[in-house]
Amino acid sequence: MEKILVFGHKSPDTDSIAASIAMAYLQNKLGKAVEPRRLGNINKETEYVLNHFKIGAPELLSSVNEDNEVILVDHNEAAQCVDGIEKAHIRMVVDHHTMDFKASEPLYYYAEPVGCTCTVLYKLFNDNNVVIPADVAGLMLSAIISDTLLFKSPTCTEKDQKVAEDLAKIANVDINTYGLAMLKAGTDLSSFSEEELVNLDGKQFTLADKVKAKISQVNTADIDEVMARKGKIESAMNKDIDSLDLELNVFLITDIINSNSQVIVLGSKADIVEKAYSVTLEDNTAFLPGIVSRKKQVVPVLTANC
Repeated sequence: MEKILVFGHKSPDTDSIAASIAMAYLQNKLGKAVEPRRLGNINKETEYVLNHFKIGAPELLSSVNEDNEVILVDHNEAAQCVDGIEKAHIRMVVDHHTMDFKASEPLYYYAEPVGCTCTVLYKLFNDNNVVIPADVAGLMLSAIISDTLLFKSPTCTEKDQKVAEDLAKIANVDINTYGLAMLKAGTDLSSFSEEELVNLDGKQFTLADKVKAKISQVNTADIDEVMARKGKIESAMNKDIDSLDLELNVFLITDIINSNSQVIVLGSKADIVEKAYSVTLEDNTAFLPGIVSRKKQVVPVLTANC
């Protein structure tokens, strides 16, 4: 039997990886032959999570074709998906983002307006009466902590927090102690090149169906430490503008301790950011107090101001 492949988006984050592993486990328990995959390198936060719960990283997947059956988690946009996705047979989508999806054949689509894909997956485990083992529960908990910045992000819902509390009991971890250690593990950016930084968690969008954009985000405990590399980061961003034909390239540096962000903005449509946040870009940068969520506080705001 040909295995169904389940994977998240390019430049995978903790939710993308955890959801892939958890979904594969669930489907295998339901009698399907499913294997998790990843579409990019594992970041340091996710590496910390996998090591903590002693689970190996999924194999890297570079492309799919007409012979592949797939399940998408934590994304539904073609620009964020694997090469060749238009040829593959999409059997299911589990997501928590705005829907920008077209399918050529019937499929299962599960999405909720919550902070994390693993919150949606928790419901699917319960609906199918499948017990979540401690290590998988730990991964799912980690994804919720990551996507909600330990419940500080405006994307966090009561459901995310309740599910996280349930998963913490299964995984036998203290949410705050573990969560802070996990988030801090992901803020060490010293070993990454500037090209890697702008692609660690970079996603492409077509804002308002007309502006080609890339919005990248890194978490840190020290914005100044990242801004010290601003010149080289801008060089990497300009390479992406040329290679991806972007009109707007946004690099969000998010302080997970104080819940603020510094933004570096390049491209012919950089004025969209100024209009959206009532700021003036000085040397291509501005401080955005209280802005931490790309999904809720950046993408829709920029879209509305295109």
